[in-house]
Amino acid sequence: MKYVIILPDGAADEPLEQLNGQTPLSAARTPNLDWIASHGQVGTVRTVPLGMSPGSDVATLSVIGYSPKVYYTGRAPIEAVARGIALGPDDIVFRCNLVTIADGRMEDFSAGHIRNEEGCRIIQDINRQLGSDHLQFYCGISYRNLMVWRHAGNLNVTTTPPHDIHGQSIEKYLPTGPDSEALRDLMARSQQILADHEVNQVRRDLGENPASSIWLWGQGKQPTLPKFIDKFGLSGALIAAVDLVRGLGTLVGWTIIDVPGATGYLDTNYAGKGEAAIKAIDEYDIVAVHVEAPDEAGHNGDIRAKVTALEQVDKHIVGPVLKKLQTFEDWKILVAPDHPTPICKRTHTMDPPPFAIAGSRVNPSNAAGFNEVAANGSALKIDPGHDMMEYFIKGGPGR
Repeated sequence: MKYVIILPDGAADEPLEQLNGQTPLSAARTPNLDWIASHGQVGTVRTVPLGMSPGSDVATLSVIGYSPKVYYTGRAPIEAVARGIALGPDDIVFRCNLVTIADGRMEDFSAGHIRNEEGCRIIQDINRQLGSDHLQFYCGISYRNLMVWRHAGNLNVTTTPPHDIHGQSIEKYLPTGPDSEALRDLMARSQQILADHEVNQVRRDLGENPASSIWLWGQGKQPTLPKFIDKFGLSGALIAAVDLVRGLGTLVGWTIIDVPGATGYLDTNYAGKGEAAIKAIDEYDIVAVHVEAPDEAGHNGDIRAKVTALEQVDKHIVGPVLKKLQTFEDWKILVAPDHPTPICKRTHTMDPPPFAIAGSRVNPSNAAGFNEVAANGSALKIDPGHDMMEYFIKGGPGR
């Protein structure tokens, strides 16, 4: 049996007046996703347990078959795994966004999706001026970077994702808690360093948002997850551009496949991801393909970009992969957004997203298409979400 998982991050949404009451999923031209829905089973899955924040970290853990309540330790440590950053038992790692703050408000959580080389140059300068034996800053991709606090012990601090506070005053969302003052100080000092940074001078000249501050959040300690092959008996490979998902893949023992031009943004190499998946299917039992673009479009509030991203996923990834799978006698495909990222909210919500499974010995549901309406109308509801992987692989709920 060959298995493929397609993860269109943040694809689920809400009806939009601009789309005549449709969601981006229902408005997009997605014949391959619709084929999977009509020839397989559709339903909804609670990827975010009640009481937990609807982040991609928590939701993706559920999708790949691991209970967030058992295994989740924070977002940043997962990304540290992808970066190969070694963590001691008392080290705490933070996500360190480069953001644009203007007039005390969160104008842009990504500093205009700052280019990799610009972001890394800034982080290196931040590390030279703010780093120490116990504080180190590490370059990531674009605005997504990391800070490690060595020997921090049980740090007591509460932080907020910057993509949740677009356009809002940052004051009430700064780090809080007994140990928060040091984080606030680092963020304030970074603003002094970045005010006249030459990278920002060039960005302003080009009409681009400057990286005016670091934003620390998503902290946690080193996680440990059982290997996927031990848990489910299948060898796996992952195609993804963002460190969060690559870190999860590394933790569960999947082979990480790099694709040239895969950016983790709207301009990613969709066709390259599809081609890489087709090759990987021959070698591995299960192949997962993650695409960040729909989520980024949701955070940007860009309806057209989200529809286009979904159409690109369908054409360049789902279609070719489906054709390849159908050359095997036994196969299954799962399409599962991790969470909704509604255009109108520009952040994640906890609503159970739709999923669809098609393939060998999967009875057709005759659903009208892959969208929220079809999924919500189905009797198939998987809760808790980490049971979905067992359902996908073995055709029944997990134990």
